[in-house]
Amino acid sequence: MTTLHPRRRRFAAVALRWARRLVPGGAVVAAGVSATPLLTQGPRTSREVHHQIDGIPRHLDGPPGRLRVMTLNLAHGRSDGFHQVLQSKQRIVTNLSRVARVIDREAPDVVALQEADGPSLWSGQFDHVRFVAAETGFADYVRGEHVVGLRTRYGTALMSRVGLTDARSITFRPSPPTLSKGFVLATVPVPGKPGVAVDVVSVHLDFARQGVRRRQVQELVNTLVERPNPRLILGDFNATWGGEETLQALVDGLELVAWQPDAGDQATFPFNGKRLDWILASPRLSFLDYRVLDDTVSDHRPVVALLALADD
Repeated sequence: MTTLHPRRRRFAAVALRWARRLVPGGAVVAAGVSATPLLTQGPRTSREVHHQIDGIPRHLDGPPGRLRVMTLNLAHGRSDGFHQVLQSKQRIVTNLSRVARVIDREAPDVVALQEADGPSLWSGQFDHVRFVAAETGFADYVRGEHVVGLRTRYGTALMSRVGLTDARSITFRPSPPTLSKGFVLATVPVPGKPGVAVDVVSVHLDFARQGVRRRQVQELVNTLVERPNPRLILGDFNATWGGEETLQALVDGLELVAWQPDAGDQATFPFNGKRLDWILASPRLSFLDYRVLDDTVSDHRPVVALLALADD
């Protein structure tokens, strides 16, 4: 049996109370906190996160200088159900197959995922990202594990049809009593532009506290600010544009652009009607199209954008 430091025992007790109040099935999550020290460690960086699926070709023959991207919170494969622990493996496979059909229809070059599970006790014991990548013909994927414990592994992910390099996963500093969040980062080539690449990020910020989100944004800015490539940052920010300064801090810190940030018809989280999922881009990448999809494949809505790289 694992013996915890007194500070971790206090954290585990608080986490148990919060998880039961705030997360469906929270007792399962909190049990992982109390039993597994990995859930309280951080920040962590891992570079062993790039995976390739044999037999799937890369596609670099798209319109020159354009990238179509998508972001979606996978919700651990439960679709918009109450909790993944209450669903069978076959139900989760069916849910992820529906996600795959949406991706096939929209044909993005790059997909960012959040709440993306590796083999986990509560969600069917299989790699959700690899499953979706194989179903949709993405040769390369990155899966970061920001929460590990009680046979549960999940975090953020990227999938690419056009290849990727320099992949890494970064877990933010601990934010008790909520569980860890983080991001994955990779460099993606731009079709039809030899030698030109974009840094792409899939990020998930804390859901409970604005101050924690601001701190996490600063960690993200510190990681990216010295990198020379144009940037695309996609994910579940758990923040609205006018409700707090989190998004503005990120946009200002990395000189990014948001698509119609004050638009009132871009809600991505139907439960409260808020726009929590965003695609942010460097000024060298111009938005040609931006859509929040109506598909119900998660408790969040998918977001798709088409961007063009400005000529030098």
